Amino acid sequence: MKFSDGFWQERPGVNALHAQEAYDVEATPAGLSISAPTKVIARRGDTLNRTLLTVDLTSPLDGVVGVRINHHRGAAGSGGFDLLHTANPEAGSSTDEHGGVLDAGPLRARIAHGHPWSLSFEAAGRTLTSGGPKSVSYVELAPDAAVAVEPVGPTGVSAGGRPPARAYTRATLALDVGELVYGLGERFGPLVKNGQTVDVWNADGGTASEQSYKSIPFYLTNKGYGVFVNHPEHVSFEVGSESVEEVSFSVAGETLEYFVIYGPSMAEILRRYTALTGRPARVPAWSYGLWLSTSFTTDYDEATVNHFVDGMAERGLPLSVFHFDCFWMREFNWTDFEWDPRVFPEPELMLKRLHDKGLKVSAWINPYIAQRSPLFDEASAAGYLVKKADGEVWQWDMWQAGMGLVDFTNPAATAWYQDKLRGLIGQGVDSIKTDFGERIPTDVVWHSGAQPAAMHNWYTQLYNKAVFEVLEEQHGQGNAVLFARSATAGGQQMPVHWGGDNSSSFRSMAETLRGGLSLALSGFGFWSHDIGGFEGSPDPAVFKRWVAFGLLSSHSRLHGSRSYRVPWAFDTGDEPAGQSAVEVTRRFARLKMSLMPYFFEVGRQAHEQGLPFMRPLQLEFPGDPAVDYLDRQYLIGSDLLVAPVFSDAGDVTYYLPAGTWTNYFTGETVSGGAWRTEQHGFDSLPLWVRGNAVLVTGSREDRPDYDYTDNPLVTVYPGAPDGGTAGGTAGGTAGGGTEPAAVVVEKTVRITNPDGTEVTIAAQIGASETTLIRSDGGAFRARLGNGRIVSSTQGKAVLQ
Repeated sequence: MKFSDGFWQERPGVNALHAQEAYDVEATPAGLSISAPTKVIARRGDTLNRTLLTVDLTSPLDGVVGVRINHHRGAAGSGGFDLLHTANPEAGSSTDEHGGVLDAGPLRARIAHGHPWSLSFEAAGRTLTSGGPKSVSYVELAPDAAVAVEPVGPTGVSAGGRPPARAYTRATLALDVGELVYGLGERFGPLVKNGQTVDVWNADGGTASEQSYKSIPFYLTNKGYGVFVNHPEHVSFEVGSESVEEVSFSVAGETLEYFVIYGPSMAEILRRYTALTGRPARVPAWSYGLWLSTSFTTDYDEATVNHFVDGMAERGLPLSVFHFDCFWMREFNWTDFEWDPRVFPEPELMLKRLHDKGLKVSAWINPYIAQRSPLFDEASAAGYLVKKADGEVWQWDMWQAGMGLVDFTNPAATAWYQDKLRGLIGQGVDSIKTDFGERIPTDVVWHSGAQPAAMHNWYTQLYNKAVFEVLEEQHGQGNAVLFARSATAGGQQMPVHWGGDNSSSFRSMAETLRGGLSLALSGFGFWSHDIGGFEGSPDPAVFKRWVAFGLLSSHSRLHGSRSYRVPWAFDTGDEPAGQSAVEVTRRFARLKMSLMPYFFEVGRQAHEQGLPFMRPLQLEFPGDPAVDYLDRQYLIGSDLLVAPVFSDAGDVTYYLPAGTWTNYFTGETVSGGAWRTEQHGFDSLPLWVRGNAVLVTGSREDRPDYDYTDNPLVTVYPGAPDGGTAGGTAGGTAGGGTEPAAVVVEKTVRITNPDGTEVTIAAQIGASETTLIRSDGGAFRARLGNGRIVSSTQGKAVLQ
């Protein structure tokens, strides 16, 4: 939100009161407390009729400093997000005549005493960012203030807007020369957020707008730190867009709290951020397979479903999950958890028949109860639906006629909803698509007394949590998986999330990828998207290019709006060999299944470390200016680089960072640090393996959940990326001389099976030979690059 009019003036109707000095700095058991008057106190009389801001510095976690700005402490606040850490016992504070210091391990906050206001954050002997004069503010607005507040509709909020307020608390942090900002949720515009106004306010706006289904008040920069604003309500960010040399963020009301999170690497920032807000649960191996949907408004029954499922099998297309979208329930009844008896007269037997074909089943729900649903009167009578201020049930006709909203702040309502869900899962449903959760009104009263503005974004967390808890209860930890659209900070704990309503075009395919990369830099580990686009019907070229991209994502779903997404629907029968939609789908589906030992390990890293499955190049190649703005390519884990093709003709230009790279398909080895322009058929795309990667591929191509330790192929790829050791141990030169060391790189690769059993492959990559040792002595195959395959002997292979 912009409050200023250029550098010198404020906008009409704006009265901004800025912290002018650190009047006094006191050490407290929690950290530091600073009194910050909005005028320099030169004499006693200056303390009268004066606004005083209180700024408290704390540390919830090593490498993290919290800043809480208060105007009136007695005002009700939103309470913030559910954080996993609130106090760092190792943090220490001190004061002297110069000010105060809060030490939080590698990160230090320093407040200077007196005028002008100066708060800085330091690490490794340098200042990461700082706030100077006008960086801590309380802003009052006149009723006619010329500030960009969107008009409010009959539900208390416009389609993508926010409720108006008359006072805001704001903080500002400096941007360094060349500093770039990433994150802030799943946003479909430019990956670099500099120059943008970003409103953290969930909205159902599709992928072609500035709105977001998953608005996350967290950003990180290429200068070694991130910032998390601890407010579930609307947060407005001005990222070098009001003052081009600063990021400012503001919230309505009397309090603002934010955390500065040190890296120094982006990966370490994400580790610390997800340690604070939660890391993704483990997802089952079967969920990585291909999902096929009924699509949305298409006609279907069990015969249609079987036609699709059997057609996939007949064509050799591996399929893991079949998804029933909205119309598995009767129209006007969503959500009542009842199969439409006119179409599915024996749902339990139908689901059993699908399970007998080796499939898992997913079903669509939303958190709304239509007025015609039998559950509406039941929920209304029990007080389980959100109410208006006059005590009546809040209803509207958008989406479902007369629908009400389940009040998940009411424990009894949550238990009621979960019990209905248990019945559905008991019938044989394995996964739940939790759609919607963004259009949450602000002119309502919640059972818990929660602030309506805070509940707008927070609602999705309660909704997804209610469903995820039942899935874990019924299927066990590590076997629960959602397919969720909306989220807020912490939502990454309940995977998987998909990108929402895109369109059937190359432009939308590109914006979808940008959204996934932005979400990956916002702490989310797993992400999917509608292959081919949701709205419209993709032409064959769009579908086939998107299939390759979709099957090289963590989760892969064929889903549309008004048309089916079975691959053969996009074939005419006269395609060249290997270029039909069926053949392209078969090729990339089987590729993904064979890569499951590696993919499953990357997923384990997301669960244990908070690192995303899909990794923007900025995360893995910091300091390379060529990757700063890249948003059309990505890494899977740290070792596979993917550049989707966004054209019918197959033209693609992409960048290989410094180091040695091997083409996964052809075995070609090249040196990076350069751009490449190529043309690819539909059965190909740039897929490169990083130098010195030890890549494990499995022995099956027909399903994702199999024994990854059963005679896998372990391939060692030549060269060290970036001229370094890919995280291994460098041998350097023997004795400091010029001869190559016997061991150039040592790496240990873990193979984790879906059942939790593990083995490791220890690799000693030498100048003249490479040795691989399997920890349990079991069999495996091995090769160097694209060379001949060697079978191991008693768990050991030597490659030359």
